Formats: sequence, C-alpha cells, structure tokens
Amino acid sequence: MSWSRPEVGDWSSPAELAELQRAQLPRVLAQALRSPFYAARYDGRTRPGGAEDFDGIELTTKQDLRDQYPFGLLAVDREQLATYHESSGTAGEPTASYYTDDDWTDLAERYARKWVGINPSDTFLVRTPYGLVITAHLAQAAGRLRGATIVPGDARSLATPLPRMVRVMRALDVSLTWCNPTEIMMLAAAAKAAGLRPDKDFPALRAMFTAAEPLTEARRRRLSEIWGGIPVVEEYGSTETGTIAGQCPAGALHLWADRAIFEVWSPQTGELSASGRGQLVVTPLYREAMPLLRYNLADEVEVSTADCSCGWLLPTVRVLGRSGTGYAVGDSTVTQQRLEELVFGLPASYEVMFWRAMAHPDVLRVEFEAPEQVRGQAVKELAEAIDRELGVPHRITGLPPHTLVPHEALTAQRDILKARYLFGEGEDWDKAVMYQ
Repeated sequence: MSWSRPEVGDWSSPAELAELQRAQLPRVLAQALRSPFYAARYDGRTRPGGAEDFDGIELTTKQDLRDQYPFGLLAVDREQLATYHESSGTAGEPTASYYTDDDWTDLAERYARKWVGINPSDTFLVRTPYGLVITAHLAQAAGRLRGATIVPGDARSLATPLPRMVRVMRALDVSLTWCNPTEIMMLAAAAKAAGLRPDKDFPALRAMFTAAEPLTEARRRRLSEIWGGIPVVEEYGSTETGTIAGQCPAGALHLWADRAIFEVWSPQTGELSASGRGQLVVTPLYREAMPLLRYNLADEVEVSTADCSCGWLLPTVRVLGRSGTGYAVGDSTVTQQRLEELVFGLPASYEVMFWRAMAHPDVLRVEFEAPEQVRGQAVKELAEAIDRELGVPHRITGLPPHTLVPHEALTAQRDILKARYLFGEGEDWDKAVMYQ
C-alpha cells in the first residue's frame, strides 16, 4: 500500500490541517482492524469506520503492546515486514514494533525534517544504539534518504569508544551528529582529554541532532557554546512511533500533526484534549504494519496550539518526562528541569559539564565537577542561585574533574578481538573464544 503523505506547508490554516487528519482516518481505522488486537477489541461491537467514530475509541496502552508481544498488532502479512524492533524497556518490559518499506519512508521523511537540513555533502555520525531500538536505524535511513554519508558510530558497541569517535569526527570532517545530550557532552570531554578544543578543532561540524532526554534551554545553550556555537537541534519520538516532533528555527518542538493526531490525556479526569498538560496520546496516520489508535506514550508533556514565531502551523510540545517529576525538599519541590537550568546557568568559563543531585527530605545534595581555580566560586554562585530560585536547604560540593566521569572512560581504547583459539607461550589464553 502506498500512501501520499503531506509535507509542512501543504495547508494554510489549523482547519485545513484538521481536515487533512480527518480525511486519512477511515484508512487508518480499516488498517488497524486488520490486526488481531484491534479485531478482538471490537469483536461484537460497532467497528469504527470514519472520522465521526474517532472520539469513541479507547486508549491503547503500553501494557496492551506488552500483552500482544510480539505480533498481536501486526496488520500485514509477515512477508511485507522490513524491520522488527523492541523498545529499550527502561519503564518496564520491552514492547515490539515493526515496519514495512512504506512505513520506513514515512519514518525517514519525518526525521529528515531538520531545519538545518541534511544534504549529500554531509558526513553524518550516528552515535546512538544500533540494537533492537529504532534510533540509529532511523537516523541512518533519513541520512541516506537525503544522500548523506553515514558513519555508524554505535554508542553501545565496544568497537566505537569515545577516543575513536573523536578521531573519526576530525579525520572524516563529520558535519552532523546524532546522539543524546549527555553523549554530546561526553564527546566534548573526550576531545578535551585528547588535547583538542571542541569549539575550534572540528571546523566541519555544523549541527548536532539530539533526543532521548528532556533538554532544558540552558543545557542546549551550553552544549552549543561548548561546540563553538553550532545549533543543537532536538527532536522527540519513540521506537513505537518514530519521530513525532522536531525543533523549529525559533527553538520550539513542533508535533508533526500532518502525520499523526496528537491528544493530551489527563490521568486525573480521564479527558482528552488538543492542548494542555498531561500524557501524550498519538494516532499515526501513515502506518501499515502496526497501526496504533490513541496510543498513550505515558510521557508527561505540555502541548500548546498558540502561534510560533517560526510560522509553522503545528502545535508545540514541551516534553517534561521524568524531569517533570518533583521531589520534596523541606517545604518546596525540586525538579530535574529547574535544577539543570541553575547548574548550566553558571558561566561557561567554570567548565561545569557533569553533575548529580540527591533530594533528601531535609536537604538537597548537589555535586559537580569543576577545575580547582574556579571550583569555590562555582559552589558559591550555585548556592546563591538555589537559595534565590528554589529556597531549599542544600549541601553543594565541587569535585575535581574526572570524579564523576573517570578519565579512563574518555581515553581508553577497548581491546576488541576476534575469536582466537591457539596462543603462544606467555600470551593470555584466558581470552580464548572471548571477543574482548
């Protein structure tokens, strides 16, 4: 099945966008009812067939996906599948996802909607896992769709340690990277450990794409600053859905509402709405292998339909995730998001890159790495910021560099071997058969 998919700008008003969604719904519903899960759900009941039936559709949950593992949501013949994936399972048992070739075209097109562009002249380092999760495969597909050269720097492979990635970035003139925000910081630290300056010694680098962690504006600015002011471009998605939101030139995350219907579910009231704060619910509009009807991602978000200065006629989303969960300290509540803004509000010259915090009922403990010459001042200024902005009891400790992230993690080259069975005298034969 080949579906004609819209591009940004194919509508001129929210009403046209809503009509585009409604026009696609009959095909979405028909395709979903081909899967065993949805067929059973509506067995003996009125089967939804058009846009007018959408409001009566119940949520699909992550538990539903777990219960239907692996192929209970399959809506095509197995022969039509192109890839199979599983989620990372960070919030419970993994869920299965699968895609046809046509699904992959949709996935790649959505990822490639980067405002900085992906071009044939780009060398694109994919620094996320290539395992069962979709993340690296998604970036590779989008890069190839746009003609870029892909460097598969799997973030979970022992064959691609940080020092090797730093060397590759310089030697190959890498112009784009894809990794989570912490990995962007780790690459910078590894470059410094190699005697390089991230802001000077990677002149080909023009943008860094990132996702997988809630990212405050303060941390985004700091990452950009460390790498010489290049854009740090965020997106949002999941293995079950692929990319569902991308950052605009103004810095907001826009939901790709021409490719999916988005709603916000309130756990308190059970109501669904087009905007507000709650859990994000998504109905992909161009999904063959595994259609999802009102799938609750269970991510805490805040969705707005207000106009954005970029001019994109798409809703915006703030992904709160776990950072939206607060911990009581004294008489106040502390969130990761607010604390991160204060940590990365310290001057860049203090070189604060890695930190951690523990919220006790009576005190907030914060530790961060900083060079000795600025450590005391950094502690003083962060304490003043916490007093001013959070008003909670605190104990702040400045640590020497490489306390939280060991120097070896930034410099070690892994000993990767192919299987070997015959050794000479004096060699370490405990490595027989082992790959490391």
